[in-house]
Amino acid sequence: MEFLKSAGLEARLQEVSPGRFNALGILRGSGAGRSLMLNGHLDTVGVMGMQDPFSARVENGRLYGRGAQDMKGGLAAAMAAVAALAREPKLKGNVVLAAVADEENQSLGTRALLQELRTDAAIVMEPTSLEVDTAHKGFVWAEIVTFGRAAHGSRPEEGLDAIIFMGRVLGEIERLQEKLTSGPQHPLLGCGSMHASQIAGGQELSSYPARCRLSLERRLVPGEDASTLETELEDIVGRLHARDPHFRAQVTLGYSADPLETARESPIVQRLAACVARVTGRKAVLGVQTFWTDAALLSEAGIPSVLFGPGGEGLHSDVEYVRVEDVLLCARALAECARDFCSA
Repeated sequence: MEFLKSAGLEARLQEVSPGRFNALGILRGSGAGRSLMLNGHLDTVGVMGMQDPFSARVENGRLYGRGAQDMKGGLAAAMAAVAALAREPKLKGNVVLAAVADEENQSLGTRALLQELRTDAAIVMEPTSLEVDTAHKGFVWAEIVTFGRAAHGSRPEEGLDAIIFMGRVLGEIERLQEKLTSGPQHPLLGCGSMHASQIAGGQELSSYPARCRLSLERRLVPGEDASTLETELEDIVGRLHARDPHFRAQVTLGYSADPLETARESPIVQRLAACVARVTGRKAVLGVQTFWTDAALLSEAGIPSVLFGPGGEGLHSDVEYVRVEDVLLCARALAECARDFCSA
């Protein structure tokens, strides 16, 4: 907040849940130009297994530490960009810097932001190694519970094994994955996928288990959403029950987040790619990511959004770094794009 204020932006905190805040800065334009949001998340994943996770050690052109790549490097580039823009003549349109909370969980920060603010386009500074990425997968979580009948292990005629029933579900999930892999592909992102994440069942060795619970994740490509998984799982459960009336299961959908696909002909993609080329001296690469980002929420709200940020290594791992030179190039490209995009 202090940096944004000292740089000359209108700055404030937005509370998104008790004790958790977005930090927002607005560089006001002079007229009716287009507005641009630079969006990055403040939160990181945990630090278990890391040595000196917050040292910010710089070595061989790399800055090490938790969140260096994901995504403090991108946020630092955006902060440098808006500070540079604030020292120049006013743009026609506004530039918004949104440092948001909770992206690594359920994106409360960007969801709250969208209750108050809209812009004409957005750049999310996820680590892309200076690619302009226009699409990524979404995901949905779900739980299946199979029901058996508890009985003493010596009396199989009385028991129904919920874990055995879940084995049938797992076999169907494997077959569905094979079908997805061999079926129609999205031109940029390939196919969706499903995997079993956690499983639990039974109470002791000498008893038939009455329940087994499976948690799973389905990764989504554009054209798929939570209802896609719901249909797939209900179809699996229905087929298994038709084969064996003793088979019973319950499907519950959990948290979901849709994929991103921004047209590569859109103004923000074309302007940013041109600016990246000018700054780096080479043609910008248009790419995609597999992981989910807040850009999908911005896009759903009608804000054309792309991913663009510095490169490095170690997303969610015990050694993480960002390339310092990439941060500098990213800052220059973001500032150049704001000058270009917000002048119209």
